Amino acid sequence: MKELIETFYTALNNRDAKTMISCYHDDIIFEDPGFGKLKGERAKKMWQMLCKNAKNFKVEYSKVEANEENGSAHWEAWYTFSKTGRSVHNIIDAKFEFKDGKIIKHTDHFNLHRWSSQAVGWKGKLLGGTGFFKKKLQQQTNRMLDKFQID
Repeated sequence: MKELIETFYTALNNRDAKTMISCYHDDIIFEDPGFGKLKGERAKKMWQMLCKNAKNFKVEYSKVEANEENGSAHWEAWYTFSKTGRSVHNIIDAKFEFKDGKIIKHTDHFNLHRWSSQAVGWKGKLLGGTGFFKKKLQQQTNRMLDKFQID
């Protein structure tokens, strides 16, 4: 399963959503502070959207550990946040659960206040640690996901 996680992050760095999605079980549940909880096709569509729209994007991963049931990884992403044009360096810890040789659950943890301070600037620094900001961000990201059309 360690190879599955490495394949996933190598594909992410290459902005290869098709390979990333092939690592996911059909019943995938993804969760992070930016999107909230996404299931099945919505989780897969999120990676398609992020890979397609990524600007100045680079990923590095480390500390990959896994057994047959679960795994974890540390990863960092550098990119330009499209809405503001600001540079972001996001530091993420991921947890995985596996089923039928695929990732069935993927949870990313990162400091939303740190991320929002970089991505949004002073408003993010001021509000990024609040539940209000998190709710608004998840509404916005999910609206973008609703509108995203796969080629």
